[in-house]
Amino acid sequence: MRRPAFAAIALAAVMLAAGCAVGPDYKAPETPLPVSWKLEAPWREGTPNDIADKGPWWKRYGDAQLDALQDRAVAGSPTLAIAGARLAQARATLASSSAAQYPQLGLGTRASRLKISANRPLTNYNASNFSTVQNDFALSLNASYELDLAGRVQRSVEGATASAEQSAADLANTRLLLSADVASSYFNLRSTDVELDVLSRSIALQRRALELVTSRHDLGAVSGLDVAQQQALLETTLTQVDVLRKQRAQYEHALATLTGTPAPSFALATDLREIRPPAVPLGVPSDVLERRPDVASAERAMAAANAQIGVATAAFYPSILIAPTIGVDSRLIESLFDAPSLLWSVGVSATQVLFDGGRVRAGVDFAKAGYEANVGNYRRVVLTAMQEVQDGIDGLAALERATAQAQSAVAAARRVLDMANSRYEGGASTYLDVITAQQSLLTVERQAAQLQGQRLLTSVFLVKALGGDWCGDSGADAALAARTGCPAPGRQVAEKR
Repeated sequence: MRRPAFAAIALAAVMLAAGCAVGPDYKAPETPLPVSWKLEAPWREGTPNDIADKGPWWKRYGDAQLDALQDRAVAGSPTLAIAGARLAQARATLASSSAAQYPQLGLGTRASRLKISANRPLTNYNASNFSTVQNDFALSLNASYELDLAGRVQRSVEGATASAEQSAADLANTRLLLSADVASSYFNLRSTDVELDVLSRSIALQRRALELVTSRHDLGAVSGLDVAQQQALLETTLTQVDVLRKQRAQYEHALATLTGTPAPSFALATDLREIRPPAVPLGVPSDVLERRPDVASAERAMAAANAQIGVATAAFYPSILIAPTIGVDSRLIESLFDAPSLLWSVGVSATQVLFDGGRVRAGVDFAKAGYEANVGNYRRVVLTAMQEVQDGIDGLAALERATAQAQSAVAAARRVLDMANSRYEGGASTYLDVITAQQSLLTVERQAAQLQGQRLLTSVFLVKALGGDWCGDSGADAALAARTGCPAPGRQVAEKR
């Protein structure tokens, strides 16, 4: 009885050992973060709720055309479809890795008619061989199960799980980047429309001025120099129109590609409605680690790389496989299931590497180096995220002040042009003063239009840097909540005062 008892104890020990996994358990690295952003007026810091679902942030701009483009992009973007397919592949890989935790069962069958050679080697010198022709019918059930002695299967499942989660984060990041690219291209196009409108109004003004100075020249009141100067200014402005139209066409083509539409089949009409950048929730720096999908992807990549260390380390330990078989075998099909036809086997096979020239050790070193590379990438992504958010905060504050100054400059330039026209008509100054005033007005009006576009683009950049939008903006009205699909307001957000 001692031998069976010893075998049972040994088997129990092996089964207990199967629950252990070699290699380091994964722990996310410590990431030193500032406790708050460096803010300046007109910003203040709030407390966003990361548990709440993120709504469609672009609806905060209140532009139905932008909302429609975002919907088309989600439905038709090939880039988003690629990311979705990669997520499906990662989940299939996880399912495949998880299957190794369970026994594998197989059913085998054989039906053959064979002839045995009479000249085959003898198994007994006292008995001669004979050639026979006979049937062979067999049916067997095979099972195999790998005892996860060193946790190789467990670490493989951990790595596949982390990789699937990384693919899900990559899909979320692709969706965020897609929505940001659509919004950026759209706002660039709308900003170009505003600039084209500024040029159109300037051209109308310059043409009226050309008519006036031409009439005065025909009457002999002014020289041909005044006419030539005004004509040159008009031609220069018309040249700028063609350049802006080229830029607008490029933004339109970019939107076509982002929405999965052939560029020749896509067009957007001019729209001069003013779009104001919304209040963007800030929160605290640590929120970015929870919200940005690229940070989540980098962290999951670390977890997958850490699991690979365990998989590589498991190669140092024996591989134990249990493979029982039961079945029947008979030369007559009618006696296939008779008791004498029964056959079975129970066995355990173990394989242990004794010498491999350092191959296993090199595999472990490779896995460790891969993990360190992913740690470095994670820290780089976090630092980049901090930089992008701070750039967005500072940029919006600076553009807010610059926009106010530009509006004052536009008003002043209009007064200067009125004064220059009056002085010229009164003979107190040359026409060069009028030309200069027209140029100055065109410059500051275009600058104001460009600053408005930059504010919209910077707000999109900041939303992307923060990882999306928060729901539940206490400063939002019911109409905004209805557009974004957010729950009822109930918290404070970081926004402009």
